[in-house]
Amino acid sequence: MKIISTTIAIGMFSFFLNTQVYAEDVGYRAEAIQHAEEAIKHGKMGHAEELLTYAKVSMGYAQAASNSGADDHMKQAVGHLVKAIGHAKMDRAGAATNHTRTAMSYMQESKL
Repeated sequence: MKIISTTIAIGMFSFFLNTQVYAEDVGYRAEAIQHAEEAIKHGKMGHAEELLTYAKVSMGYAQAASNSGADDHMKQAVGHLVKAIGHAKMDRAGAATNHTRTAMSYMQESKL
């Protein structure tokens, strides 16, 4: 009987630990998408500097989600955000916006 209760306790503990990691992943992913949307909005207006700011923040959250166990879609999103940041630094809002859009679509496809 003691073995069964110990097994149940360990199982419940594992469940709650996994739930917390999942919640963090979802939060990082949501923040990354939100900041990518802002970057795209500014990119459409030709504001490369503002796009750069939001893309950097989005990339930080996307990297955190990726490090917390998100799938390869999030890693691809990070790659496109790196490209978007590079274009934004060269004041190329159009190209940066396109990469940010692609990154956002990968983030939305990402499964945690």
